[in-house]
Amino acid sequence: MSGLFQDDQPLPDAPIPEGPGLFGDAPVAAPDPARSDPARSETAAYRVLARKYRPTTFADLIGQDVMVRTLRNAFALDRVAHAFMLTGVRGVGKTTTARLIARALNCIGPDGAGGPTIDPCGVCPNCVAILADRHPDVQEMDAASRTGVDDVREIIEATRFRPMQARTKVFIIDEVHMLSRSAFNALLKTLEEPPPTVKFIFATTEIRKVPVTVLSRCMRFDLRRISAAELAALFARVAAAEQVEAADEALMLIARAADGSARDGLSLLDQAIAQAPAGGRIEADGVADMLGLGYRDTIFDAMDAAMGGQTAALLTLTDAAHSRGTDLGVLLQDLLELTHTLTRLKTVPELRHGRELPEAERTRGAAMADRLSMATLARTWQMLLKGIGEVEAAPDRRAAAEMVLIRLCYVAELPTPGDLVRKLTTEGATSAPPPARGAMRAVAGGGTVAMAQPLAIAQPLAIAQPVAVVQPLAIAQPDAAPRITSFREAVALASAREPMLHAHLRHSVHLVRFSPGVIELRQQPEAPRDLAARFAALLLDATGMRWTIALSAAPGEATLDTQGAEADTARRNTAAEHPLVRAILETFPGAVIAQLTDRRADAFGIVAEPPSMLEPDGPDFAPLDAEFVEEMEP
Repeated sequence: MSGLFQDDQPLPDAPIPEGPGLFGDAPVAAPDPARSDPARSETAAYRVLARKYRPTTFADLIGQDVMVRTLRNAFALDRVAHAFMLTGVRGVGKTTTARLIARALNCIGPDGAGGPTIDPCGVCPNCVAILADRHPDVQEMDAASRTGVDDVREIIEATRFRPMQARTKVFIIDEVHMLSRSAFNALLKTLEEPPPTVKFIFATTEIRKVPVTVLSRCMRFDLRRISAAELAALFARVAAAEQVEAADEALMLIARAADGSARDGLSLLDQAIAQAPAGGRIEADGVADMLGLGYRDTIFDAMDAAMGGQTAALLTLTDAAHSRGTDLGVLLQDLLELTHTLTRLKTVPELRHGRELPEAERTRGAAMADRLSMATLARTWQMLLKGIGEVEAAPDRRAAAEMVLIRLCYVAELPTPGDLVRKLTTEGATSAPPPARGAMRAVAGGGTVAMAQPLAIAQPLAIAQPVAVVQPLAIAQPDAAPRITSFREAVALASAREPMLHAHLRHSVHLVRFSPGVIELRQQPEAPRDLAARFAALLLDATGMRWTIALSAAPGEATLDTQGAEADTARRNTAAEHPLVRAILETFPGAVIAQLTDRRADAFGIVAEPPSMLEPDGPDFAPLDAEFVEEMEP
């Protein structure tokens, strides 16, 4: 039983007996210092490489030469800003730089008489305390967890007091973009005119989310991504310090996977050291397995199968990937990324000789880029981009992703637009008569077949959508006082002025006779009784001249809507007989002409008559049996 009288262990302050015990038993073992001393226990704990090799001087920072040079000049000229904004991707050294600036501002040198310096000594009390994150005048706040205005007010209140032991109070706010709008507003005045002994250092990965009113009060530094070569050199130095052998290719694989982040790379190096056999060498194969780079071969194989139209092989790959736990939606995103890489390799061949891209992209990717056309890559990009959205909205992500890949396989077998036109034209389309005046364009899905003069295809053809024949519509804009020369021009005036009257004139009125100043109409029963009067008033207001609108019982012409429909049908029939359009319709079964417009047609789809066919200007009279309607005064 343990308690007050337990005597099998010495008291904390009791001396350790030497030799055998009073009754000849073994001496009591000395307590383990690591267990009895928490400080020594913490010291003995393993520190990950990202913390152990965090830069302690500006000289240790890699890849940020511009920022270091600017800060060095600012300290030399005593032109240190009161606020800094550090931005960049994760792991490039934003928080580390903030702590280095805090040490540079407060270093007093080994003799205690030094001033602010870009090269802090690292041994003075201020340097040691800041490096250990326990200096009372250097306060760090994580804005991701403390976003409110009350948190900022605490900082503002702390700025009113002088530093306790340092030269300058430094407030480091990490992920500053997470602060609320009220918190930013509360900070503005203090940030603009802080006390002379206060400095602010902000760090963020989302600079666009920081209000411009805050940015304008800070000296901004954009910490760039660290290149793969610089990271590989850093990892080589760390591996040597840790007495670990590593192949150069293995370190380069880790550097590329780090994507510009030194912290991410050191974490991966930590994992690679733990994965390697005890005392063994870090090899590229082991790192590739650790990083899942074998999956990269699956992406290349999937792209090969999709571009070759090998549906069965592609589905076999997706089945294997799904069984390994791969999300097929992520696989589509990786295919999209590979499409972008292949496009870059095709447009910038120099990338094949650099070291920024992984080996697979520089070798296998380069060969694939040479084999695929730019039109195919652009089409693949569009289909994958649209397919990723479909997967996100689908109830079954796997089924949706496989449908996208199957569609990609079938489209890959289609000829390119240029090949299609060349094939169709060589089969007789070039011998066809030229299209009539007022050329037309045939649109199929996302592509356009220009039929104006030379035959050409500007975008890909998609059989999933109907063929549409489209042409721009030319409508003359009315002048201040238009001269009306036809009934259609008169009705067009009502389009913007009186839409309901325009609709009745188009669908419920038959023109019997027209001449400038006199219009004879036959109304259908559904037309309003005051149509003629309203029409006359509108023409008077638009043209400045009086118009007589007479109602007649004569049959007259068909309504404008009927005439437009008949003209559209005639144009469709003419377009369908064009050899190139006919060849397209035969090549893509199920395609139809969805829409067709003639350049010569007006807003009603009717081709205007030549001026010679118009009746001459001059007075005209309605027939004797016409019903007279008095014009309305404006």
